[in-house]
Formats: sequence, C-alpha cells, structure tokens
Amino acid sequence: MANPNNPSNPMSFSSLKNNKKDIFSKLQRQLEETTKVGTVDERFWKPVQDKAGNAFAVIRFLPACDSEDMPFVKMYSHAFQGPGGWYIENSLTTLGQNDPLGEYNRELWNSGDESLKDQARKQKRKLQYYSNIYVVKDPGNPDNEGKVFLYKYGKKIHDKIMDAVNGDELEGREGINPFDFWTGADFKLRMKRVAGYPNYDTSEFMESCTLENLDDAQLESIWNRQHPLEPLVAPDQFKSYEDLKARLDKALGRSTGASSAPVREVVQETPTISAKPTFKKEEVVEEVATPEADDDDSVLSYFQRLSEE
Repeated sequence: MANPNNPSNPMSFSSLKNNKKDIFSKLQRQLEETTKVGTVDERFWKPVQDKAGNAFAVIRFLPACDSEDMPFVKMYSHAFQGPGGWYIENSLTTLGQNDPLGEYNRELWNSGDESLKDQARKQKRKLQYYSNIYVVKDPGNPDNEGKVFLYKYGKKIHDKIMDAVNGDELEGREGINPFDFWTGADFKLRMKRVAGYPNYDTSEFMESCTLENLDDAQLESIWNRQHPLEPLVAPDQFKSYEDLKARLDKALGRSTGASSAPVREVVQETPTISAKPTFKKEEVVEEVATPEADDDDSVLSYFQRLSEE
C-alpha cells in the first residue's frame, strides 16, 4: 500500500505495524507544530527583527472603537521566578482591586530591610498598553501594510504618545492627538538592541496629516475593522484573589494559606505582559526604572511556557 502523504515512499502494512513508534513520534512533532501555529493571535502585530535584533516600521495609532471611550487600555501584571516556580499573572490592580502580590510587595518595602526591598523590586508589577494600529510601512512583512492590528507596547512608547499630546511650549510645538485620523501623525517605530534589550529612544512621530490622504469612506472602513480593546482587560482576564494567592504561595515555596509576613526569597525578574486609561503619567510606588525588557514579547512567551511545564 502506498503512503498517501508521500506516493514516492510506499508503506506496506507490515511497515505500518513495525514502525509504530517512529510514526507516533512524527505525529507528535506535527501536532506540536500545528498547535504552535494555532496559538498565535493573528490580531496582534509585532515588528520583524533583523539578525541584530533591530526593526523598523511606520504605524498609525487609531481612534477609539465604536462604543469605547479611549484609544488604548492598560494592563498591570507580575512576572518572576521564585523557589517554587514561576508566577506570571495579570494583576487585579488593573481593575482597581487588591492584589495579593501587590500587598506582599508593600510589606516587603515597608519592612525597611534593603534585601527585602530589593525582592519587592524584582517582583514589582509591570505595565503595558494595548491599542489598535494601522500599518503604513512594514519592510519586514509588507503583507501587513494597509491592515489593522492590535499592538502591545510599553512605557517608552506611551511616553512618546504623551509627549506628542502635550507638545512643547519652548519649542513652539503644539500638542496633537496621535490617535486622530485627520490631525494625528504616523509613528516611525525604530527598535534597536541596546545592552541586550529592545530600545525605542529614536522612535518618533512624523508631521500631522490625514492617514495616507484617504477619504472619509476609506477611513471609516479602517475604523470598522478595529478590534475592541476593553475585552483585553475585562474581569474574565484575571484570576480571583484566592486563586492568585494560591499561585503566589506556590511560587514563593510556602504552604497555601501561610502568613504573608516578609520572607527572603530568591527571584528572577522577567519581562511583562501588559482600567480606564488616562493621559496622565503613571506614578507607581512599587515600580522602579528598568531596561525595556517589558517590550520583549518573545522572552515573555518563553517564560510563560516555562511556567506551564
């Protein structure tokens, strides 16, 4: 009997029986690859990096969706490794609720012990934003041009958005709404690897203009293709306080329900994932200045896989 998947390599019934293990191993590999492809959320856009880890693209941040108030939402999360394993979870503080790790970090910080304060820094919450974007130019993947995607980004890019909104009186630069179809501006995204981390310092907004000089009918078509943002930070995206407390206890290597009194633990800091947003700068006591590892999705995905093993 010929192998229907490879006619040039016929397979007899006896071969089918005798090579069960090899066939099963091949099936496992194929299913694994299929699963990997299936888990990619194609709504999201990421710049394609070259061998040096650099990337360039021109994107346009889009207005709020129909029935939504703001053109971006924000997500707080925690990601670190404790002696009992990985803790990678969305923080309930995104919803304005108490979060067990946030409470624990406050205890560590208020202890006055520098080693415990350092632990709190490594376990600090991270912040990322989500917006809809229109891809104007994507040299790494030209097929993306002219399409609408979700885009996840960190504080550095958000600060550049704020800078565009606020303008600069000394420079005589008026503020603009970067999310506006007509008076917004394209964003040159330049990602460079600096000391092993993605850096966006040279990214910048261009001159204000109508998106690709499109007419209102074309702009409305783009607006209608946007993805709702609020479901990304809806309550169903978060575990309950009790479940998070159990996950935290496991990561810290303590029994469930144990006292949350400060205990020295060895942790590894990892990147973030990313709530009604505003254009105000974030003032978060438990956050400290760190390299822009928050924006490295590939590293975060790696840590997420580790946490599930």
